[in-house]
Amino acid sequence: MTDSIITTPDSPLLDVLCHELESRAAALDSRMTWPSEQLRWCAARGVNRWFVPLEFGGLGWSELDTIRGYLRLSAACLTTTFILTQFTSACRRIVDTENGAIRDRLLASLLDGSQFTTVGISHLTTSRRHLATPVMQAAETTDGFTLSGYSPWVTGANQADSVVLGATTTDGRQILVALPTNLPGVSAPAPVELVALTASCTGELRCESVLVGREYLLAGPAENVMAGRMGGKTGGLQTSALAIGLASAAIKFIAQEAARRPDLVAPLAEFQEDRQRIEIDLLALANGDSPCSNESLRARANSIALRATQAALVAAKGTGYVVGHPAGRWCREALFFLVWSCPQPVSTANLCELAGLESLNG
Repeated sequence: MTDSIITTPDSPLLDVLCHELESRAAALDSRMTWPSEQLRWCAARGVNRWFVPLEFGGLGWSELDTIRGYLRLSAACLTTTFILTQFTSACRRIVDTENGAIRDRLLASLLDGSQFTTVGISHLTTSRRHLATPVMQAAETTDGFTLSGYSPWVTGANQADSVVLGATTTDGRQILVALPTNLPGVSAPAPVELVALTASCTGELRCESVLVGREYLLAGPAENVMAGRMGGKTGGLQTSALAIGLASAAIKFIAQEAARRPDLVAPLAEFQEDRQRIEIDLLALANGDSPCSNESLRARANSIALRATQAALVAAKGTGYVVGHPAGRWCREALFFLVWSCPQPVSTANLCELAGLESLNG
């Protein structure tokens, strides 16, 4: 089994996995069904273990190597890779919790792929925060908490065995729990149909007076539970990596067309140089350097994803507008980055660029 594990981002086995994912991406988009087979391939090749420390059964990849891996995977199949980032986000918080008992209970089955977890935290970061009443409330009890409400954007909500879920207590503090989805009162309605990535089964997770024991508590109650080690960065490097990976797929297609069409050579060179500059800054940030802010990078990654995918459609001409051609799918997928986990400074920067008000490359 170990000879099938991807141990570095340069492994030939990653090439094989990416080829397998890319070969199924079009069918996945057309069927809009959960990519269980693709996720099994990734787990079998150790992708679930990339970012987990060795002491917990992972491969101990650095942030830099993990981002390099996601760049490759997202160029092959954005839907599968997006689901993996939500899985990663949940697992990171399970790894980082001070509740060792819940980590020991969950982690092994998550890493081998026999169980799936995801996150329901957008309402604590970028979604529904303008509402006067928290959409997911937690009433503290002697033994734990009673959860009532909903989490609006949970990827794989109807597929998950557990969800790392955020909730707000009656006194305004917040908690994170590793919520088993088989508890009474937990439900996941049919996911909404999205413009793209519908196969990610992203939709609401609802709780109706769900009793959650304190043994499932990952963090809190705290004033801002996402501010510490449980937080991470909203719209952070993983999302930027996915946008750049999508742009890479589109630019690769333009390069194939440019081999026989001289009119594409100059635009191709500009796209390749722009993508390289953005990727260099991404990898520097992942390595702990600070060539730019995370928000600036995210805005530039969104921009090249939009521009490169539309350029691929132009290069494909009318054929690209036919259902099933990857250029049309890439264009739809690029829109995802304008709305998913997108902090206000990033939204503003992209809106200004679309209006022709300013450049993102400064």
